[in-house]
Amino acid sequence: MLSFASDYTQGAHPAILERMSQLNLVQQPGYGEDPICRSAREKIRAACACPEAEVFFLVGGTQANATILSACLRNYEGVIAAHTGHIAGHEAGAVEATGHKVITLPGENGKLRAADLEAYLASFYADDAHDHMVRPGMVYLSFPTEYGTLYSRAELTAIASLCRRYELGLFVDGARLGYGLASPSCDVKLPDLAALCDVFYIGGTKVGALFGEAVVFPRKAPQCFFTTVKQHGALLAKGWLLGLQFDTLFTDGLYAAISRHAVELALQLRGELAARGYEFYIDSPTNQQFVVLSAEDLRRLSEKVEVTVWERLEDGRAVVRLATSWATTHKQVEALMALL
Repeated sequence: MLSFASDYTQGAHPAILERMSQLNLVQQPGYGEDPICRSAREKIRAACACPEAEVFFLVGGTQANATILSACLRNYEGVIAAHTGHIAGHEAGAVEATGHKVITLPGENGKLRAADLEAYLASFYADDAHDHMVRPGMVYLSFPTEYGTLYSRAELTAIASLCRRYELGLFVDGARLGYGLASPSCDVKLPDLAALCDVFYIGGTKVGALFGEAVVFPRKAPQCFFTTVKQHGALLAKGWLLGLQFDTLFTDGLYAAISRHAVELALQLRGELAARGYEFYIDSPTNQQFVVLSAEDLRRLSEKVEVTVWERLEDGRAVVRLATSWATTHKQVEALMALL
């Protein structure tokens, strides 16, 4: 079967596997203290134009989200997210399990709006009983969002300005960051994120790595963050395996190139679907495309293609996500279009 179900259903880029094979029997220090991890950190600092950044390699996205928020929030604080935010719906309460409430606000096309954030914060502090409530301590954004949409630099700047005014941390979940940065609609670059955010991570699991995320604190990590990583089960003893993957991805522009490849194929797919009259649920400029199909069309398509049903509409139709990845080929897109 063809698979457009997600962008993490295949292994790793061949360059990563080749390098792993070459270094497989070379003994390395544990827990990220090896020279490969040091090299990867320097390459990420250079890409972010942030030489003082502290970089940590964690094993996965859910672990990264829960660990970062646990380390950055006080015990009486919660995190603000769009109601469609990943931590609010698709992480099985991982953040709440650390003792921190996810405070959800309405989103627009998957994005948290600065106006809604400002209205909430003003209302919270105007409430005489706010000391009896969970205090907001951080704002969480995903880039791209769960619907493949992007924040502009102006939108991020407006949210960052509010965070500074209210002394909140700004955290960007970059599980699919490469696919966002590679979009022709994106005017945000890694140095912009480093300048605006208190912490963000560069996703590897969905963008060419076997597993792993690179967490970046542009200025200073919370005290004992390494220990918090271990407490949350996000520390890999064979840390060099994580470092090697990011060191490879950030050599000769590989991360950007494979991300751009996925987005180009997704936009090609979107153009061909639009030309055939298919309806889109949302306008996504990244590697995730959301198409509305009838129940019968979905049944027939699912016999030959693995897709993700994102949500069911009241009229019985389904919103179907078609995701390309670094490994998707032109031939696979052509085969999908033939079936559609």
